[in-house]
Amino acid sequence: MSWIFLFFAGLFEIGWAIGLKYTDGFSKPLPTLLTIASMIVSLGLLGLALKTLPVGTAYAVWTGIGTVGTALLGIWLLGEPATVIRIACIGLIVCGIVGLKLAA
Repeated sequence: MSWIFLFFAGLFEIGWAIGLKYTDGFSKPLPTLLTIASMIVSLGLLGLALKTLPVGTAYAVWTGIGTVGTALLGIWLLGEPATVIRIACIGLIVCGIVGLKLAA
């Protein structure tokens, strides 16, 4: 169950990272509220996952999911560059996440 909590914590991390872009410096109330709510849910789920998972593994996987998802959504939603080297580096992060899951 902890891995499920951690997975969803990572998804909500993506939500707040992307949400920050849409808050326009916290000047837009709805995106700001949704971003803050996503932060709270993400940290809450991470806390639940940490009940049984090692902190180093959980934190690395949590930030890895957030990093990969945010980078991909930045490419898809925000028109950020999708260069070969960038995609390859995202792939390396995914390999690291999988490796940490297998080693736990």
